[in-house]
Amino acid sequence: MTDHSIIFLIFLIFSGAAVFATAALYARQALTVAYIGVGVLLGPSVLGWVPDPVLIADIANIGIIFLLFLLGLNLELRELHKLFSEAVIVTGLSSAFFAAIGYWIAWLAGFDTTDSVLIATAMMFSSTIIGLKLLPTSALHHQRMGEIIVSILLLQDMIAIAALLLLEGLSKGGNPVNEIALLALLLPTLFGVAYYLSRFALLRLISKFDQIKEYIFLLAIGWCMGVAELAQFLGLSHEIGAFVAGVTLAANPIARYIAESLKPLRDFFLVMFFFALGAGFDLQLFQQVWIPACSLALVMLIAKPWTFKVLLKQEKEKERLAGEIGVRLGQISEFALLIVIVATQIELMTERAANVVQAATILTFVASSYWIVQRYPTPIASDPKLRRD
Repeated sequence: MTDHSIIFLIFLIFSGAAVFATAALYARQALTVAYIGVGVLLGPSVLGWVPDPVLIADIANIGIIFLLFLLGLNLELRELHKLFSEAVIVTGLSSAFFAAIGYWIAWLAGFDTTDSVLIATAMMFSSTIIGLKLLPTSALHHQRMGEIIVSILLLQDMIAIAALLLLEGLSKGGNPVNEIALLALLLPTLFGVAYYLSRFALLRLISKFDQIKEYIFLLAIGWCMGVAELAQFLGLSHEIGAFVAGVTLAANPIARYIAESLKPLRDFFLVMFFFALGAGFDLQLFQQVWIPACSLALVMLIAKPWTFKVLLKQEKEKERLAGEIGVRLGQISEFALLIVIVATQIELMTERAANVVQAATILTFVASSYWIVQRYPTPIASDPKLRRD
């Protein structure tokens, strides 16, 4: 591919995304919906201007790596420990319930056991991107609702990391139990090496040159990608490595600055990620799976808000707060898409099952975003009284 074609692809992605994002803002939708929509339009299923989204998807995966790195940077166990007792119960019970529903719907749709289990796993999580981006900054950092949402999302992310670890083990061949056990040993090894390097090398460099912002920016990216590559070398995954890289820095005050400085770079690649998701979505195949996909989406849109509300009320949260948190967590997650990508790459999941999860996720993104901005405070709320930064 020539330089001109790469430039042209970047032009298509970001110019198209800007146009669709404008329409999405007028329609009070999350911007991720716009990125997926322009991907569908320009991808092979419609106009075909981006005939091969594989290259874009490979580059766009960097966005997921940065997303997990930033999530790790926010994982301060000392601050969240007081909430985890409640969040563990809510997250554990809700995840098990959503998985059971997902498995049941997949089984009714005629999928085999493997596909049904993978679909069930994908249903366990809520969207970190939508959950946090549609939450006002004041609520995110200073209110009980933000603390609960972040705690639940972080615990879900940890479950997702475990699921990715399981998939990595299954991809190795041989005895899955032995492979998974080996990888489970490699994870604390990776954490130990990363923690040692961060404490005795990285943090000393940061302390010495913390006034040179450009250097801190470069060092953070190098650290994230370096640990990600180390994880890949050990047989884990880039995403797991990035998460570990973030966790090892979370206790340092510089973590907040790094998280803020890397958000634009993360968003740049996430635009490409969601574009690639839309471009890779086969509309013709969707015609074959629209019934299970729509059924899965509809059930999750009803079950997730209700389940979170009930569980949070049992943990003595106020009914109104529990209801709003339930709605804000009432969609399928981008981690479901990541699990689908990994599972299809190792040929563990069929294309039909992957399209069901992708379609259901996109549908819940659209419906949940619209529901949130119509009823609750967000940066893009339809009611000016609800519009809060």
